[in-house]
Amino acid sequence: MGVLAKKLEQEASMIEKFISPGDKLEMKSIQEVTLPDETVGIKMYKSTVFDISEDGKIMIVMPMEKTKMVLLPTEGEYEVCFFTHGGMYNANIRIIDRQKINNTYVLVTEMLTNLHKYQRREYYRFNCIIEMVTKELDKAEAEAFGKHLGYLISETDMKRGVIVDISGGGLRFVSRQPFQEGNILYLRFRLPFNDKEKEFKLAARVILSREIEKRQNEYENRVKFLYIDNITREEIIKYIFNEERKNRKNGKR
Repeated sequence: MGVLAKKLEQEASMIEKFISPGDKLEMKSIQEVTLPDETVGIKMYKSTVFDISEDGKIMIVMPMEKTKMVLLPTEGEYEVCFFTHGGMYNANIRIIDRQKINNTYVLVTEMLTNLHKYQRREYYRFNCIIEMVTKELDKAEAEAFGKHLGYLISETDMKRGVIVDISGGGLRFVSRQPFQEGNILYLRFRLPFNDKEKEFKLAARVILSREIEKRQNEYENRVKFLYIDNITREEIIKYIFNEERKNRKNGKR
């Protein structure tokens, strides 16, 4: 075996110690791109690992948006977070080819950096359906929450919403009314832990609020948590990991 072939085999073996076919992943464009709403920003895609080649190339199932396949261009570079049985790992990759293997369209990628234990778990978004209630805070209420005086917040005029994804950094929810971007919301919801539920009362800033296409009077809202302590953030992350483990055990992808 030549030196180069031996090196490639060692790289593939190292990758396979941490990443396996079927592992979920999120890939984020390293450079800003033009988004569907014509704004410029960072685009995120979700997919899974299809396979790992003998020379260490990682094959990724072509991502989907709604019901359409996203044909990402070759030479594009992405930061990828791999959700594996051993935790989360990230690395930068480059797409070098697109192929169809056993009726599955895949991206063939090469590693630009080594795998590193992922330190930003709070940005992993977990899809869910969780009931919640919310209200917009006025300036005095927002200041009270920032001083850890959340118990002073009145829970009158709370509006119903449904959380559709959550992370340690924020969440996305659907509601019957829009919210002013930049405003601060009070959120109350429960997350299951084993056979019990824990109630969370948090403040969050509205990042985006827009009507859902073809669904009149229904709005998608994205918010970022404010004044959240590390213990609460870790509890949300723990919930996400527990639910992901359940899904993997039950064969859900």
